[in-house]
Amino acid sequence: MKMRHVRGIAVAAIAVVALTGARGSGGGGCDNNSSSGSSGSSSGSNHNDNDSTSGGTSGGSLPGGSSSADKAARDVTIDECKYDPATKNLVARVTVKNDSTMDYDYNVTMKFTGAAGGDVIPRTAIKAGIAVTAGASQSAEITTPYIGTGDGSEYTKCEVSRASRF
Repeated sequence: MKMRHVRGIAVAAIAVVALTGARGSGGGGCDNNSSSGSSGSSSGSNHNDNDSTSGGTSGGSLPGGSSSADKAARDVTIDECKYDPATKNLVARVTVKNDSTMDYDYNVTMKFTGAAGGDVIPRTAIKAGIAVTAGASQSAEITTPYIGTGDGSEYTKCEVSRASRF
């Protein structure tokens, strides 16, 4: 097995632990008790560092992982996941923190899922061009239409399935 695949599996395992363990701290899961909170300036320049990952992560940053593929995902924190009855959307509020010395634009893909073994059709939402200046944070809302007929409560988790910066 290539080291790249092993690292991807490790990131996914950490993400599952982070999702289940971060609920009380406001990260992960689609609980309605969370609140969003960071803001920052939003201007960016066009750098081409294409850091991407497909391991999945949620609230907080990933420990270790110094490869460039981990950097963009570690910069994203999930503040809240919920169903918005007014817009009939599944909503993820995230904060992107750029600790780098360069400005970046981030693309973040969120995956909304339900309990394992359930009938929930996974939904994906993409937010492109989240501009974050060096040393700053930027909040963003990532949404996808709710296609069910209920109250959205069947969607119990959300995770970053991919993140890149350029």
